[in-house]
Amino acid sequence: MRINGIKRLLLACLTGLTAAATAQTTGLSGKQIGVIGDSYVRNHRDKIENTWHYKFAVKHGMEYFNYGRNGNCISIDLKQWGEGMYKRYKTMKDSLDYVIVIAGHNDASRLDSIGTKLFSERLDTLCRGLRTKYPEAGIIFFTPWKCSGFEGSDREKVTDIMKKVCAGYGFPVFDAARKSNIKADNVQFRTRFFQGKDGKDTAHLNARGHDLFLPVAEKFLLEHMRK
Repeated sequence: MRINGIKRLLLACLTGLTAAATAQTTGLSGKQIGVIGDSYVRNHRDKIENTWHYKFAVKHGMEYFNYGRNGNCISIDLKQWGEGMYKRYKTMKDSLDYVIVIAGHNDASRLDSIGTKLFSERLDTLCRGLRTKYPEAGIIFFTPWKCSGFEGSDREKVTDIMKKVCAGYGFPVFDAARKSNIKADNVQFRTRFFQGKDGKDTAHLNARGHDLFLPVAEKFLLEHMRK
């Protein structure tokens, strides 16, 4: 038992040293990062500490702020899930070096009633508001995962609108539907990497899923955070 305890201590020390070295190399140590979004950010019923964005921040020595809210939309207010992000961004702390927006899943689920025009307008309001609030911050968006029948779906429409509107502000967008290693349209994949054990959850990664996506997200973030 004592030997195992020493091994754990040594592993913790090595992990801490590796994280410190990584932070010094990337120059992100001490920077403040705020992540706003829906249950992709809040991590549904699991711990925030299991999310890929929290682990990214810890790895790079960043100060992390989570503004995730289950069920939240970009474009509309909902009684149960609160104000849309086009308003809610105002509640974020005033000083951030980086803002990550991970959203669109719930807007896609309600796009028939929201409409593409209103979604685009409210997303533009969010982008303009973030740039005004954080004139020197790096602002990066992540779209929702791919869904079954993605081509021609409301999820595809939301993804493409996000890319188009954000491009107008020079905000990088990671197309998680087309370019990630997360196969949310595959039930066997979901059974292994999503929350729940029945494969029915199509949105929320488990700890293993977050670990799987972390290197992909990290590569994209570092490409744009260094600019």
